[in-house]
Amino acid sequence: MSTELPIEYPPKPRRLMITIPTMMALTMVAVDSTIANVALPHMQASLSASQEQVLWVLTSYLVAGAIATPLSGWLAGRVGRKNVMLFSVAGFTLASMLCGLAGDLQTIVFARFLQGACGASLIPLSQAIQLDINPPHEHAKAMAIFSMGTLAGPIIGPTLGGYLTDALSWRWVFFINVPFGIVSFIGMWVFLGRRKLREQAPFDKFGFFTLSIALASLQLILDRGEHLDWFDSDEIRIYGLILVIAAYLSIVHMMTARDTFIKPALFKDRNFAIGSIFSVLIGIFTLATMPMIVVMIQSLLGYSAFQTGLVSMPRSIGAMISMFLVTKLVSVFDIRVLLVAGLSLIGAGMLLNSQVDLYVDENTLVFIGFIQGLGTGLMFVPLSVVVFSTLSPSLRNEGASMYALTRNIGNAIGISILQYQYSQYAAASRESLVQGVRPDNPILQYARPDFDFDSVQNLVRIKAEIARQAAMVGDISVYHLVFLITIATTPLVLLMRVKTANKIDLATLPHGE
Repeated sequence: MSTELPIEYPPKPRRLMITIPTMMALTMVAVDSTIANVALPHMQASLSASQEQVLWVLTSYLVAGAIATPLSGWLAGRVGRKNVMLFSVAGFTLASMLCGLAGDLQTIVFARFLQGACGASLIPLSQAIQLDINPPHEHAKAMAIFSMGTLAGPIIGPTLGGYLTDALSWRWVFFINVPFGIVSFIGMWVFLGRRKLREQAPFDKFGFFTLSIALASLQLILDRGEHLDWFDSDEIRIYGLILVIAAYLSIVHMMTARDTFIKPALFKDRNFAIGSIFSVLIGIFTLATMPMIVVMIQSLLGYSAFQTGLVSMPRSIGAMISMFLVTKLVSVFDIRVLLVAGLSLIGAGMLLNSQVDLYVDENTLVFIGFIQGLGTGLMFVPLSVVVFSTLSPSLRNEGASMYALTRNIGNAIGISILQYQYSQYAAASRESLVQGVRPDNPILQYARPDFDFDSVQNLVRIKAEIARQAAMVGDISVYHLVFLITIATTPLVLLMRVKTANKIDLATLPHGE
């Protein structure tokens, strides 16, 4: 009878030295997904671009990331995870420098595409690394650290971007990545280990091509649909047709061919399949709402970028507290209980957000943000643990890539859906309010007895106030919609299987990278 040798994981000091550069890399990518948004008007003026043209600065980054994310798992198995991470960090850093130096629109769009393509591997492979270098009983702690980095983008990005743009220039939105990229590259080069490569099947060109076309078409629809009036536009209809054809071919190919680019075995794992659905929904009711809240605080409530950062900080603090606590709670409570608790807190935060008005005080915003942060931490960590607890370690690279892809898709879909609903709600509210602005309205006469309809200044002022009130109604209506989505998601938790750390076969887990 053969005896299994005990698994030896890296000592804690080395784990720390691996974690720091990988966390630095994934945080850079997460922040860059939102940091450029607030700098777009400045870029437009500096690069002499139209409003539609400058949007390609965002679109090129998102499209490249969507295409390259599922490729990261195959590349890690083919050339080694360390090599992929080093190349990605170096490429992302150089592309960031090129973005900052760009003198015309074509250059920055190309650099942003390169930035998105290089950064796509960093988040999923960083997650896989954290799972591999830590023993199973410390996976909750590892996922807590990982989640802090992924949540930094929507929380920190808009505020940091606004501060850098106001204090220095829009170019520093990209230059700030360079020193962190260099430190991250050196740290990975020195401390990140290598492991023996698994034998890889031939690259599935057809599967990758059809998936890439489908993802690129979806991202273009979501990113440009709002500006082109959705399917009233020929361009969006063409993208939609391409998406349907490419998605159909990709699914049929995955189900009928051998050694496909997307492994069907991933979705045969019940936890991974349900977790992927959850990941899409998290993108909608957590990640997609963060930029909306930031914009509301700045544009409607009149807070500066720095003040918005201070008001948003308790959300980060709440997330960190719950992520720390959940590493202890996973050994005491059923993970599904923690997931329900997290969903309940996120839903409660959204319900509270739907009750605010234009005169909400700072303390209320801080409290709501803290509650949402607690819920987010309780959701992210247990979900990551339960999704990967039953997945074969041989599928971990591919699983981390697909899991990150589903979250990105959910984020993109969520932003588009919520923005569309916001526009509808705000337009309906504006129409209702405008109907009340007439000389024979007794309510208006009572509220503003001296209002002069012949005064252009008065009409301009009340028009601005109507737009402000309608925008607030749009925001709180969206928050209530997200609350309902959150509640409707909860029953999915019951379909998950729980596998505790002491039931995991330690001999099957890779380590040392």
